[in-house]
Parts: sequence; structure tokens; C-alpha cells
Amino acid sequence: MNHMDSENSETPLSSRIASLVHAHFDALPARSKPSVFPDGSREWIPMTGIVAVKGNSAMHIGAKCLSASHIPRCNGLVLHDCHAEILAIRAFNYWLLTECNGILSQEKRAISGSPRSETKESSGSSFVRKRTPEHEDGLPNRPGWPPFEIQPDVNIYMYCTCAPCGDGSMELCMAAQEDATPWEVPEQRSSTSQEIDETPPEERFLDGRAHFSILGVVRRKPSRTDAESTRSKSCSDKLALRQVSSLLSCETSRLIAPTKNAYIAGLILPEEEISQIACDRSFGENGRMQSLTGRSWPQTSNHQPEVGYRFHAFQILSVPTEEVSALWSFAKPKPIPCPAVSSQTEENPQTHTPKKSKPGNASAIWTLAPSYHDPSATLEIGSKAVPTLRRSKTGLYETVINGVKQGNRASAPGAKGASALSRAKLWALFHNITCVSTPIQTCDDPEKKLEEPVPQVPQPSTYKDFKAPSNCEDPSGIRMQAIRDARRALKGWMTNPGDEAWGLDVLVDTKKRKR
Repeated sequence: MNHMDSENSETPLSSRIASLVHAHFDALPARSKPSVFPDGSREWIPMTGIVAVKGNSAMHIGAKCLSASHIPRCNGLVLHDCHAEILAIRAFNYWLLTECNGILSQEKRAISGSPRSETKESSGSSFVRKRTPEHEDGLPNRPGWPPFEIQPDVNIYMYCTCAPCGDGSMELCMAAQEDATPWEVPEQRSSTSQEIDETPPEERFLDGRAHFSILGVVRRKPSRTDAESTRSKSCSDKLALRQVSSLLSCETSRLIAPTKNAYIAGLILPEEEISQIACDRSFGENGRMQSLTGRSWPQTSNHQPEVGYRFHAFQILSVPTEEVSALWSFAKPKPIPCPAVSSQTEENPQTHTPKKSKPGNASAIWTLAPSYHDPSATLEIGSKAVPTLRRSKTGLYETVINGVKQGNRASAPGAKGASALSRAKLWALFHNITCVSTPIQTCDDPEKKLEEPVPQVPQPSTYKDFKAPSNCEDPSGIRMQAIRDARRALKGWMTNPGDEAWGLDVLVDTKKRKR
């Protein structure tokens, strides 16, 4: 584990986190990095890392989303959104599940009397702990929160090499344009008639860079103007939602309680990627989320409990641009304006750009191994290819292209090509932790299966049923109410439906394996 001493180092925490993430990226195999071409040009790609102050937890690079029409064909096996920030959050949740799994396996060995190895790895997790009665908030007539929580001395930071797309970077987009005239938004027509939809512009689901004049609203992920539209919300919007719902996914929120430490403490960006106006509007207490400031789910009257959902505004921390430039050679090239324009060329202004570059299409995913390494419980994928990275043991390492593992096709998704971060694989991992009567294979080694559950959790037949809370008073129902209220505060939020009507049988490989 890479520990960071935040008290004794004179280097700012933001710079140390950036250096840690870049050091791990630099140690990845070349096949997981953008290509460098013979003429000196190279692919560019955003990178995001989620880091605990005690060490590195998850890292991801990438930028791509599926079109809306492709979603119904995914069957939980294809990642909808491969923007770096979103995959880093999914990787963080994968790691949290394996951390809970390790703690339960450690307890199982202790109860069964199995000999314990006198190593540091047997001392439990530095990041997640079992909740005890003294941790309960004591709210009357409320269901018990999940059995785990993130350690109270752990704070989570997200480092990004570029500003999150959407509302948090609109001023940067405007400043980068030769012509700041807003892109036109095609008139939207009603699904029930050919009449023009009269929805106010501020409530429309806007293209990523359409209508610069409309700010503080939800935007879809940017794409080429000739590409089919996506229904993936921008990273700014998804991060704003996480300020209420926490970093916990629907799977991890059933195992880990939503304490303050489950939220992003700080978003770290290069100096030149920060527009303070945009960040205040998108993420600040007095911005577009202002109506949620001070609210809590469940509602409380006289005190603020230790557990529950509420709006947490994160800090915006900076790293000097020159530091990031020295660490990151795969940034998107920026146009360089001509130093002077003569009257003869004024009508045709030119800009000089570096050698031609294009965005990379590969997404590299890496997570730390769980604190407790029990061969029967550790669900490692890719650790044989990269067993360690900067002296950190690997929990997950894979390369994703177009939402599936490298070498597979998103147009014909199958269990073999599904990323460990896909909906189906994350649900299966949760299933293995909470129900062992019908274990689902989620790792490369067929001998690795979980043998002990946490208290039984009802296992629905479809992913849609799995995500639906049983009632509005249980923890899942409270979480969904918080999400609904946050979506209303984020003007123009539209769902991305069509990939819910499947069960865990999609992970059963019916094809015969070659001998």
C-alpha cells in the first residue's frame, strides 16, 4: 500500500495525489496506454484516479459513451459510459466490494478455527470496518443501515487531468472557441405528435457544447456532430449527483453505510482546467444544488446523525499546470493562436496546432488488491499480467475498448468479454458476497468461489428488480428518494433506460470451450 504522510510533507496534498496517480499510470504496460506514432504525434486521453489519503484505490483512463439505440442490446455486459471519471467511480465500488468480501472471509476463517497468518494482511482493513452498535445513529423507527462503513480517518479524493465535461467546464469551452456563437439545438418534437416541443430551453437535455448561453443545466456527453446521440449525462452532472448519493453504487450501498467519508472530499484539477465560476455553479453550496443545502435523507429534526444522505460540497484543489505538463504527455493538444494577423489574412484567421493527434479509444482500469488476501475470497482479474504496480498489489487490471474487454465486440456482448465493472459482473460479485446458494462465476479462475454469506439478502430475478427498493423506509428506498430529489435540482435530467430486463444468467457461458 502506498501511504502518504499528509502531516510531515511540505508538498501540497493535491500535488502528491497527482504524482501518485501518474506514477501508477506510468507503470502500466504499454498496451494499456495511448499510442505514440512514428511522426511524433500521439493519441490523447483523459485520466482520473480515486485516491484515499492512506493510499491509491482506483485509476482509470478513457472517454467514450454508447449511443442510446445500443443500450437495449447490452444485457448488462457492456459499459454505457467510459469517461474516465465514471469508470474510476465504478472501479472504486468494485474495490469496496472486494474489501468487504475480504473482511467477511477473514471472519469466516477466525470462526472456523483456521490458522491465521501472522502478517500485516491479517490485521483487517485500513479502509473499511464492520459497524458496531455504538456506530448506530439511534434514529427511531428507521431500518438498520448496512453492516460496513468506510473508516472515519479515510478521505477520498478524485484527481482528473482535465475538467469534467458538461456544466463544470462550459467557461473553458467558450474560451477555447474561435467563434463563441452557441451551437444551435435542433427543435425537439413530441413523441405523440409532430408538434414542436415547447419545453423551455433550460429544461432540455442539451448536447455537450450546445447553447453556451444556457448554464447550470444537465447536458449529454459530447460526441461528433455526425454521431448518434447518447443519453449519458455529463461528468459534471454525475459528480453533482454524487454529492448527494455518495460514491456508493446500488451494490455497495447495500453493504456500506453512507457516512461522510463515502463522499468525495476534494476534486483535484490542473490549474488551467479550473474555472472557479463554473465550479461554484456546478458543485458549490450556492450553485445549482443550492435547494439541497442543509437537507438530509432520512429527514431529521434536532440533530445530524452520523449516517445518512445529504449534500456534501467537495473542495476544488489545484495542481500547478507545469507539474501536470511534466507528468502527463497524453493531454489533448491545445490550439496555439498566431502571434499576429495581418490585414490581408484577417478574413481567414488561422491557428497553429501541434502535430496531428486523435483521441485514444482504449480504457485502462486498475485497482488495488483488497487488504485481506484469502485465495478463496479474492476475485482478482488481470493480476497475473500485472501482479504489482508501484509496489501495490493488483486487484483488477483490464483494458476496455467500446465498453467491453479488449479483443471482444460490443455489438455481440458475451460473458467472456464483460468488464469486471459492468452491471452484470458487479451484481454477480455482490450476489456472491450475500448469497452462496447459487454462486455466479465472476473471476478467471473457476475454483475461486465464496463460501459464506453475510445475512441473506433477497435476490431478485432481474437487474431492474434488484435496483428497485423494497419500500421507501429501508436504506435503498432512502437512497432512491435522495437521488430523485437531486435529479429534480439538476434541471433537465433524463434517464438512460433499456438495459435492465436481464438476470444473472447472462453470465452463464453457453459456448463450448476449446480443449
